[in-house]
Amino acid sequence: MGTFSIWHWAIVLLLIGVPVFFAVRSAAKPSQNPEPLVGFGGWLMLLAIGQALSPLRTLADLANSADGYQQLMTLSNGPLAVYGEVTLNLAFLALQLVVLVSMLRKSRRFPQLFLLQWLAIPVVFVLDTIWISSLLGVPVNQVLAGDALAAPIASFVAAGIWVAYVCRSVRVRNTFTRTNASEQVASAS
Repeated sequence: MGTFSIWHWAIVLLLIGVPVFFAVRSAAKPSQNPEPLVGFGGWLMLLAIGQALSPLRTLADLANSADGYQQLMTLSNGPLAVYGEVTLNLAFLALQLVVLVSMLRKSRRFPQLFLLQWLAIPVVFVLDTIWISSLLGVPVNQVLAGDALAAPIASFVAAGIWVAYVCRSVRVRNTFTRTNASEQVASAS
């Protein structure tokens, strides 16, 4: 793997920094009339599309790992390592689906669930790394060889941008204030 020059970092900063700047700026800018800023439009539509696709990405990652899982199954403790990793990924998939449903129902809990999903990215990654390393007796640096860190870091940064948007956006605040019927029943009991 080659070195990452200052120009690479500048390009990454531009690719991430410019959209973040405009997303946070537009989310924080007070609207002349905030009432019409309700529903899935503007930046929230992009977030909704990304959230709808995120479970599919998790399933695709599981499918892409199938060959690696078959190789691990032949090792001592391999099946346990595979089952643990699959379980972690399915738990994360379940969380993604809960967040998606809360978003589609316009639940007031969506922003907190979205934040929880963001925090789950590094938790799942760390737990998975420790699980694989300890069961297979492989040093952590070998588990993290190659570009194993790139995808989780990119996911965490990208989701962090959207968390900042969710926390600051008037549209998000207006859209996810409605209490649905099941939440009303739960709060009445």
